[in-house]
Amino acid sequence: MSYTNGLDKPSDYFETLTWTGADTSAGRDFTGVGFQPDWVWCKTRSVGNGHKLFDSVRGVGKSLQSEGTGAEVTNDGNGYIDSFDSDGFSSIAGSSNNYNFNISSETIVAWNWKAGTSFTNDASSTGIGNIDSTGSVNTDAGFSVISYTGDANADNTVAHGLGSVPKMIILKNRSISSNWMVYHASTGAQAPLFLNLNNAAGSGDPDRFKVVPTSSVFTPGTAQEGNGSGNSIIAYCFSEKQGYSKFGSYTGNGNADGPFIYTGQKSAFVMIKRTDSANNWVMLDNKRSEFNVVNKWLLANTADAEATGANDNNADFCSNGIKLKNSNHMINADGGTYIYMAFAESPFVTSTGIPTTAR
Repeated sequence: MSYTNGLDKPSDYFETLTWTGADTSAGRDFTGVGFQPDWVWCKTRSVGNGHKLFDSVRGVGKSLQSEGTGAEVTNDGNGYIDSFDSDGFSSIAGSSNNYNFNISSETIVAWNWKAGTSFTNDASSTGIGNIDSTGSVNTDAGFSVISYTGDANADNTVAHGLGSVPKMIILKNRSISSNWMVYHASTGAQAPLFLNLNNAAGSGDPDRFKVVPTSSVFTPGTAQEGNGSGNSIIAYCFSEKQGYSKFGSYTGNGNADGPFIYTGQKSAFVMIKRTDSANNWVMLDNKRSEFNVVNKWLLANTADAEATGANDNNADFCSNGIKLKNSNHMINADGGTYIYMAFAESPFVTSTGIPTTAR
């Protein structure tokens, strides 16, 4: 099976960047992403410092932390992004050790996504949704960053700009301390997850993602996380694009010969979460682990340093999917139910019929 020309090169839309800090007193330019990113998610690998998430819609200097509940911080004293550039981004040095980006000799990673097209929806004029929204969208890649002001109305909806049904939505209330609220198509409406927690998926919760999103809008519900009255909310929305992104679920077998998850792509980034029991959000990528087995992992819901375990969270990134290689309960407990989000290094077969190569 072949795919559209626009997604033959997934690195035009998603890329992982790694570097070692130099502890310079000035800011630093980070290049090699290959495009101007609209969402940058940074994490120190070698020490246990918090995640830092930036996007072009909220603007430079404004950060959130995936492992915490804190409101948005502007111009963090430990360093922050001060520009989104054509081939990456640049940072301002912090007043102390600049641990976000450039602490001496420490290893750091940034995951980068591209949106790029300005989006505005005046709900009263367009008749799409009930809450005005603005942001940046890329319909080819199925990704949008959407900003809106909550109104706490259970039935009101927000336009996401994708033109296709989102498979995953990550929300954060920027104004107050609150959890990160996550929708995933495999768990469905009224079954929220929380990016900063290890909780199992909820059920029958109409205050959070009351109904399944449509190709034009999503319904955040009444909870403060996604619709606090008068609060500023940011949403990262993803629809599935064949050969570039995949959002699905699987059941673990508790065996070192774990299940094979067909994705139709060779993965560049994968995040996995157990949904039937309390477990962490495991993050794997092809730049921290350049060859199979992929065994260097970070956790989205903790500030922990990167871990590398011979028997922990191991997987192979295959040409057409993901092969789990151990029985760790975070990714492969016997009978455990898991969701995942995966972005591609390359499609299984390009639009011109060229198959991807194995790692």
